[in-house]
Amino acid sequence: MIIEIDGHKFDAVFEPEKSPETCKVCRKVLPFKGEVVHVRWSGEGIWIPLGDMDFSVGYEDATCYPSPGQILLYPKGKSETEILIAYGCVQFASKAGTLAGNHFATITSDLDKLREIGISTLWEGKKSIIFSE
Repeated sequence: MIIEIDGHKFDAVFEPEKSPETCKVCRKVLPFKGEVVHVRWSGEGIWIPLGDMDFSVGYEDATCYPSPGQILLYPKGKSETEILIAYGCVQFASKAGTLAGNHFATITSDLDKLREIGISTLWEGKKSIIFSE
């Protein structure tokens, strides 16, 4: 998979052995275009707010503490549906408290550039994002 953020392309892999149903539904929406903003509560991450979008999946390999490059889907519940991409230290949370998201993909290249884009998103605002296979 290729993830392009603000014009920079990252290599990424799906994690079907960890989150098979989440990977399946996420593949169905590819290519996916959106915008990332910096997280408000979680630390060093960027996220895609998806509102009421329903992926109809439960929890799989859910974590509150993703490592840099890990991509989580929060499938809806006490907060809105969202995708979170960690670029540094993250404790996944919302105004409603701690969240756990399904680790369905991992960025495998240029983590230094991902961090740079994350910090830039904090100070400069939203960036475009495209997920494609």
